[in-house]
Order: sequence, then C-alpha cells, then structure tokens
Amino acid sequence: MSDDEAEDIEEEEGVYLGEYDGGRNERDERHGYGKAILPNGDAYDGMYENGKRHGPGIYRFKNGARYDGAYYDGKKHGQGTFYYPDGSVYEATVNKPPKCTLGLWVENQRNGVGKYTYVNGDVYEGEWRDHLRHGQGSYTFAASKLRYEGTWKEGKIDGFGELIHESHKYIGFWKDGMVMGRGRYVFPKLECQQTGEYLATPAKDEERLPEDDADKLIPRWKAQKLERLVEEVKVPKPEAQPGPQTEAEPEAGVKLEEAGK
Repeated sequence: MSDDEAEDIEEEEGVYLGEYDGGRNERDERHGYGKAILPNGDAYDGMYENGKRHGPGIYRFKNGARYDGAYYDGKKHGQGTFYYPDGSVYEATVNKPPKCTLGLWVENQRNGVGKYTYVNGDVYEGEWRDHLRHGQGSYTFAASKLRYEGTWKEGKIDGFGELIHESHKYIGFWKDGMVMGRGRYVFPKLECQQTGEYLATPAKDEERLPEDDADKLIPRWKAQKLERLVEEVKVPKPEAQPGPQTEAEPEAGVKLEEAGK
C-alpha cells in the first residue's frame, strides 16, 4: 500500500456493533479493557472509553494489516506502528531524551515524525503532515542506494536538499518533485565541485511518455564553474597555560578555491 493512501478502517460505533467481551460503563458502553470482532471481520484488542477505542490497543484488519498503538476518542492518535498487507511498515517516532513525543498519529493520519519502510526496501524517515511527507526528512532508495535528505512539501520533494550518490552528491533546490534552480555537484574523491543551474526546458519526443502533455518540461543541467575543494590543515591547539582564560579560536573548516588558482 502506498503511504499516500488512507487506511480503510471500520469504525466501532454503538453498543451492539459486532461481538464484544470486556468492560462496560453505567450506560452499557464499552469501557476499559475489551476484545471485539467487527461485522466485517476486523478485530480489536485493547482499551475503550465511553464506547470508543481510547488508549493502547491492537487493531487487526481482515486483509492482514495491523495497527499496534495508541487511540484517542476512537481514532489512531499518538505513538503507534502500522503494518500494511504488502509488508511495508510505518513507525511513529519518539525523541529520547528528552522524553517528548514529536509526531506519530493524529486523528487517523500520520503526523509529526515517523519512519516508513516500504515493501521494496525503500525507507523514509522524517516529518509527516496529514498522511503525507512534509517538512524535513530522508528517503533512501534500496535498489540504487541513493539517499535524499532535505525538504518535503505535501508528499513531494520541494525546497533545499541533498541527493547523495555513492561517489558524489548534488546540493540544491527542488520544486514540486523536480530538481530546479541553482546547485552544485560535489565530488569528494576528486576534491572538486561543479556549480551550475537546472533549467526547465521542453522535453524531446523521445523523452515523452504517451500520457505526457505536449508541453512537458524537464530539468537540464547548465554547468558554470568547476572549483577545487581545499581542506585547510588544522593547527594543533596549544596546551592550556596558567593565566587569564580567553575564548577558544574556531577550528579550521573547508573552503572552496577555483581550480587553477
């Protein structure tokens, strides 16, 4: 199942919906710990409050999916893990320390910080909003070993980020899922980088798919400068001597120098 698809959940509403074995309140509503089998074959094992799933519980779908986590007022809300029928997994994330929940589930939607492992081995770990990748996150492609780290917007790569290859990486900007604008390719082993810009240009006939529009645009790289990466030698810090304390000098970093200079 795609991470952009909502789970089809049969809500438990009403006192006599399906088979139930567990606690009840004075209004004969499900309350406290209980087990239920819904009319559609799904099953729930966990806590209730005033007739609704509320607190920790496990919801098993007849199609093989399973949610193991927290509920609030009848909906997935808080920390929890969803196991999809195809083998993909979404895990809500808790930041430790401090003990602070960063994201998880909000009203049946992935929100906050979580990790999604796809059936093909791809992994996304980062921020979500309303069931979509949104904010800062990393996506690792299992087949190619590529990894994107950066900004997402409504399920697509959008904003500043890095696309990391085995031997080099691209640092720049994306728009609506397409690389676009100024950026640079960095080649650490060659100790150089190339700056340039991706421009939206009309696609050639051989680059179009049958379902593409006639005015389809694709990004093309326009190279500009080739620069050399020069790492400065770090000077050892002198041993501390008695006397007035002064603020430490910052360590030397990495600077860029045009090739040939």
